[in-house]
Amino acid sequence: MTQGDALDILKTGANVFLTGEPGSGKTHTLNAYVAWLRSHGIEPSITASTGIAATHISGMTIHAWSGIGILDSLTPYDLDRIVNKEHVVRRIQKTKVLIIDEVSMLSGGVLDMVDQVAREARHDDRPMGGMQVVLSGDFFQLPPIQKVGRPASFAFDSRAWKTLAPVVCYLEEQHRQEDGKFLSLLSAIRAGTFDHTHASLILARSGDGDELDDDTPRLFTHNADVDRINDERLAKLPGKSHVYRMKSDGSSVLAESLKRGCLSPETLTLKEGAVVMCTKNNPIAGYVNGTLGTVIGFQAGTNDPIIETRDLRTLTISTNEWAVEENGKVRAKITQIPLRLAWAITVHKSQGMSMDAAAMDLSRTFEYGQGYVALSRVRELEGLTLLGWNEQAAMVHPEVAKLDADLIETSAAAAIAFARLREEKELDAMHARFITASGGSMEILEPGEVIAKVSTYDATLALAKEKKTVYEIASERGLTLGTIADHLEKLVKSDRLRAGEVAPILPEKVTENLEAIHAVFKKTGPERLAPAYGKLKAAYTFDELKLARILYKG
Repeated sequence: MTQGDALDILKTGANVFLTGEPGSGKTHTLNAYVAWLRSHGIEPSITASTGIAATHISGMTIHAWSGIGILDSLTPYDLDRIVNKEHVVRRIQKTKVLIIDEVSMLSGGVLDMVDQVAREARHDDRPMGGMQVVLSGDFFQLPPIQKVGRPASFAFDSRAWKTLAPVVCYLEEQHRQEDGKFLSLLSAIRAGTFDHTHASLILARSGDGDELDDDTPRLFTHNADVDRINDERLAKLPGKSHVYRMKSDGSSVLAESLKRGCLSPETLTLKEGAVVMCTKNNPIAGYVNGTLGTVIGFQAGTNDPIIETRDLRTLTISTNEWAVEENGKVRAKITQIPLRLAWAITVHKSQGMSMDAAAMDLSRTFEYGQGYVALSRVRELEGLTLLGWNEQAAMVHPEVAKLDADLIETSAAAAIAFARLREEKELDAMHARFITASGGSMEILEPGEVIAKVSTYDATLALAKEKKTVYEIASERGLTLGTIADHLEKLVKSDRLRAGEVAPILPEKVTENLEAIHAVFKKTGPERLAPAYGKLKAAYTFDELKLARILYKG
């Protein structure tokens, strides 16, 4: 099936399982569908099975979205507690389209729990409470993490999957790997026909990695190897080390359990220039578990690290906490800066990434799909440097291999059925009915304009007109101060808000020092804030400088 076929099926509002080999365009198709929904005024809920996967689609984990958190089972008490959380229920009730990416890493039990919560919160006993559900992923990649001794429980084994009965859209085009030999090698792993000729192609790429530059990603199967590489890279950086030590309170047994599950180390050492990854979800502060960035400085007074993310946002990362609660009381908690070093990453965290080059050690592969995920990150064989190999790296889960043929056949049948609807001119009518049923608008905005974006600016504009302070607006909207600053800046530029209306709602620290800040902008230019931040000796946060820039006239 082509991406266009899949997009046509998605637009009908059918429940869909979007799958295909790495590089077949699953994320591209999802993004195209999200853009189409937004162009008609429908805002989907975008989620993923893990924090790192969520960052690739600018979403949140399905665990956080549904309110189930770290639960691995759902008692009547748990269900009642979740559906009494107003913000969770409001989020679920307003959702028309739910997207769950990297579904291969989601257990069947978790999908069933999400289904229970959705039905209860929406007071609707249809599958997932009647939402359109789009499941995306490739079961040949990493499976769900299971407790020791338990068999794998895939999402497709769940009751929820069976009742959703998703239309299978198996993408067959290849957009990542253009190397024919490499592509056939990856296909052989999926088909279970991998042999010594394929192995020899991989082993020919063996090396020690010494010839590669420091920016080439290193992939390992175990955290110990990742930690070693990261420590070596950090030691090479000049400048002062900033050390952050984890603190704990409450039950020592529970605190130790929290420490073992925390992705941040007990002792975190950072320097300017360090490559890092966020380890906790904090959407209000602008980051989630898996956000990647580089340390560009440290906040004056607090010593909090300031990072520039891969999408060029500047964030100050403050101490956060992980806690265990029981009956509404905190039994234990740990606090730490939610960061870890990230020059090297595990194969697990690389899923969803595309790389021109990578060095990988697969000598201690221990999980089905682990080697396949690592190998399929690079675009061509020439980009691969193999640091180690074992036979397990070419193995995929037998249950998935058995399922794949059925998925391909089911997808082909769906393509034929929907092609017939296209010929009969019925698809356009189905798309229109879905838009109307979802509360969307048939009117399409100009390219680049999105109804959802207009509405979010309108919401900020309305609160600004009420003379709410920027902090009050950020709190009421559940957005970061930086995002509110972006909204205000665009509203002023589009003449929807006057500068005179903005000044009274800014922090006193900004308005009282505008002259000094603007004088520095005149020297450094207002476009990039880092030079001004340095000139002002970190006296203001990047968000405060962004707010000051709104009133800068050049």
